[in-house]
Amino acid sequence: MTVLVAAGAEVSVPQPASASAKRPPARAEPILPEAVVPAAPDDARPNGSPQPSVTPSQGEPATGVGIRLLDAPVNRRDDPRAHKYIVDHVKPGTTIKRRIVVENSSEIQRRIALYAAAARVGAEGFEFVPDRTENELSSWIAVEPGEEALATAEETEALVTITVPRDAEAGERYAVIWAEVSGVDGRNVRNIGRAGIRVYLSVGPGGEPPSGFEVSPLSGGRDAGGAPFVTAEVRNTGQRALDLAGELWLSDGPGGLSAGPVKAEAETLPLNGRTTIRVPLDRRLPDGPWAAKLALASGWTKRTATGTVTFGPSPVAASSTDRSEQVLIGGLVASGLVLALFGVFAYRRRVRFREPMPAA
Repeated sequence: MTVLVAAGAEVSVPQPASASAKRPPARAEPILPEAVVPAAPDDARPNGSPQPSVTPSQGEPATGVGIRLLDAPVNRRDDPRAHKYIVDHVKPGTTIKRRIVVENSSEIQRRIALYAAAARVGAEGFEFVPDRTENELSSWIAVEPGEEALATAEETEALVTITVPRDAEAGERYAVIWAEVSGVDGRNVRNIGRAGIRVYLSVGPGGEPPSGFEVSPLSGGRDAGGAPFVTAEVRNTGQRALDLAGELWLSDGPGGLSAGPVKAEAETLPLNGRTTIRVPLDRRLPDGPWAAKLALASGWTKRTATGTVTFGPSPVAASSTDRSEQVLIGGLVASGLVLALFGVFAYRRRVRFREPMPAA
């Protein structure tokens, strides 16, 4: 039996949602799983449905929706990812349940559809598959209710049930639990808004596969505009996908200066994947040297890299030479040449006319 805790809570048993203590649902923001996902082009939409509008047409209220996770396994109470996403490892034949909260953040009453759809982790990170495309994991997921009509700012709970078949092969799988609202404006343009919760589910006998990653030595530099940065290469050495985030500190700089912490993060890193974490810094920081410390974590898997970095001098911008003087000089030279040629021509003509005529 899996014991759950309220996501983000300090207690070890589930707590009912409280109107006075409720947290706001995740809003539609770029990149994060609680994001509004741009619709696929028409030719990529399997059911041929119309292309949703990224922003509502004039006169049509926004199609807004929020979603958040209520439960996390008690054995993951110290794993920040498990309070934001559904992250777990189970044996074949296991059934797990999670409660979620959905809110209508539109200006009018909306019907909100709840469903699971496919996702994948690749070179671009955690990738959402268009529409309601299904994969193996999403086919194991049921969301009840599948649809709910909510007034403005009204919220409701829903139950996510993941039933893993007894013959499921070992491995990690990915999906998204979506809350979707749609509306049609006066021009019959369909506007869709979605918000979702990622699912990272590992299946296999025994304990959870290990997570791990390596961080290369730190290095510093400046971009073309002169702003300093620190970079590090990260490689996933474990058997689960990673969502890396952390902080960078600089100390023992010129004159005893220090800076940080500065936020550092990367896209989801697949198995055996590599990425470069680049932390941009304030352009006013001097070249160094600096003592740098980069602390990264994915869930409860943590690594720290330290080293000495320098940024180097700011690149010298190419000076923009005033070409008007060059044009003026060139014009004068050309005019001088023309006048000289004309003078030579006139002189030769005068000499020729002054020559005496031969006697008859």
